[in-house]
Amino acid sequence: MINSSPFTHKSINLPFFMGAVVITLLPALFTYIWFFGWGIAVHMLIGITTALITETIMLKLRHRPVKPFIADNSAIITAVLLAFCIPPFAPWWITVIGVAFAMIFGKHLYGGLGYNPFNPAMLGYAMLLISFPVEMTAWTAPVQMFENAPNLINTLQIILSSSILDPVLFDAITMATPLDTLKTQLGLEQDLMTILKEPIFGVMAGKGWEWINVAVLAGGCLLMLKKIINWHIPVAVLGSLFIMSGIFYLIDPQTYISPVLHLFSGAAMLGAFYIATDPVTASTTVKGRLIFGAGIGILTYTIRTWGGYPDAIAFAVLLMNMATPMIDYYTQPRVFGHDGEKQ
Repeated sequence: MINSSPFTHKSINLPFFMGAVVITLLPALFTYIWFFGWGIAVHMLIGITTALITETIMLKLRHRPVKPFIADNSAIITAVLLAFCIPPFAPWWITVIGVAFAMIFGKHLYGGLGYNPFNPAMLGYAMLLISFPVEMTAWTAPVQMFENAPNLINTLQIILSSSILDPVLFDAITMATPLDTLKTQLGLEQDLMTILKEPIFGVMAGKGWEWINVAVLAGGCLLMLKKIINWHIPVAVLGSLFIMSGIFYLIDPQTYISPVLHLFSGAAMLGAFYIATDPVTASTTVKGRLIFGAGIGILTYTIRTWGGYPDAIAFAVLLMNMATPMIDYYTQPRVFGHDGEKQ
């Protein structure tokens, strides 16, 4: 049965959608600061400032009104998502370059929001990871593991001025991510259970990262409960990642990482709820969203396990962004009254 008109419109517009995304990420942001210090907050402020300035310049160059496009909050969400992907003590120019690239090449050169085929934040992150691998892989251990963890002033000094950066301090607080550690050690044929006993691992996954992902999961579930995002893409992403990792874990638990560790490590939750669900670059049909999400989960596991990058969410999302037009084309529902339907 099909309901007839008149239909009512949802009160969810673009500024509301973007604002809800930022608000539901606040628990994850506070958790991140608790475990890894103030670096993400500094990079977020740098990123938001860069995004707004770049957005204004590009709108002026394109002869578009500035205020309505700035007010949609899309520039802010790009900066916020990218800040979650940048190491806390990366130099300030990493964020400036990444956000500016995301805004210019990921958004405005395609015609602005609504015309971009790729997720801008992930495009900026992929560029940074390929172009500046040293800076983008210098992650930090949880501050609880150090007696004298960097405070806000130390963090600002490290991020803003390399001239006063203490190399000894920097080397002491930076390390590979849990996923990178697992990938490297397993490649050296180390026993998985022995690797997981290292102090950087917690109850379910990497120490600190597991709770950040729990906070992201809570925020994502709230978005679904409020019907701000649909359930199809997050469930498909996490479900396919769980199934893929579960199959190989059952085959050889000494070589392959458990599904729980995959789900609560890296950017799995952030990718499923906040990145893959981008309404512009994701599939728009119900079947298409399930295929799109499943593709991201499968590609994430494939790249994490056999590829050159420990966390593969960005590359998986960008690859599926390229497939979105084809997915939408082949999953369009039948038009009522056509294709055999009685007139």
